[in-house]
Amino acid sequence: MSLKTLVTGGAGFIGSNIAKALLEQGHRVIVYDNLSTGYRSNLLPQCEFIAGDIRDQELLKQSMHGVDVVFHLAAAVGNTRSIEQPLFDSEVNLLGTIRILEAVRNAGVSKVVYSSSAGIFGELKSLPINEDHPVMPDSPYGVSKLAAEKMCLAYSRLYGFQAICLRYFNVYGINQRYDAYGNVIPIFATQLLSGEPLRVFGDGNQTRDFVNVRDVARANLLAAQTDAASTAINIASGSALTINNLIQLMGYAHGAKPTVEYCPPRKGDVYHSCADVGVAKSIVGYEPTVQIEEGLLEYLQWFKAELSLVEH
Repeated sequence: MSLKTLVTGGAGFIGSNIAKALLEQGHRVIVYDNLSTGYRSNLLPQCEFIAGDIRDQELLKQSMHGVDVVFHLAAAVGNTRSIEQPLFDSEVNLLGTIRILEAVRNAGVSKVVYSSSAGIFGELKSLPINEDHPVMPDSPYGVSKLAAEKMCLAYSRLYGFQAICLRYFNVYGINQRYDAYGNVIPIFATQLLSGEPLRVFGDGNQTRDFVNVRDVARANLLAAQTDAASTAINIASGSALTINNLIQLMGYAHGAKPTVEYCPPRKGDVYHSCADVGVAKSIVGYEPTVQIEEGLLEYLQWFKAELSLVEH
């Protein structure tokens, strides 16, 4: 069955990959984005586009007419940015989400798939991280994403629509551009291709669970199709990789050994991270499929082509 879908933040990195996956399955896609970090060039021509901010209640109301599923990705992203700009972080991530949910409620939308974050967990008490792990976020970003997740689930109970919250771990892949506050992989790619040393905050033995955006997009589509009760689930690769090993793999994919510069650790960064994705498998049928070696090679090829376009 073809659905009418609305993707907030759909011109961004993850959102544009979800929009593409939806179009490939024959769904109608409306992208709602203020282009503060997204790009029109990320979108396929079949996407309908609304230039709007999620803090604009009236435009949200108009945009929800006849929509079956909302994929809510629009957000202020990053621990460091949130520490520097905590008010902005909450205005977008929490108040913006409440405005989305009000529009969903008033329009009678039947389902919301919310993009949450592993940042809600904070420093870890046990590994791998399952959905019952204590949530003690270490930054305003983690707090705002947790509050927005709880708000989605509360609204679903109050107003009878389904809400599936997907807790992403370290997502990487095509359409992910450099952002000084963003994921380590595009930062390393930028440094690698410019011949700069790769700057590591800490000793490099900290671990992350890197998940390819193609797997994340598929998880969103599976969440939209499930009849499961409203809940929150981890979306990750289910395996841990040290930053030092990541550097080695990126060097292999690039064909040159990187130089590394070690810097003091940053506030708000956890040391270890690895997810248990068993609940995602049982509830929505999600299993990661993209191996890190394959994903990094694909990403660096895209990144080099994108860099070449920018330079010319």
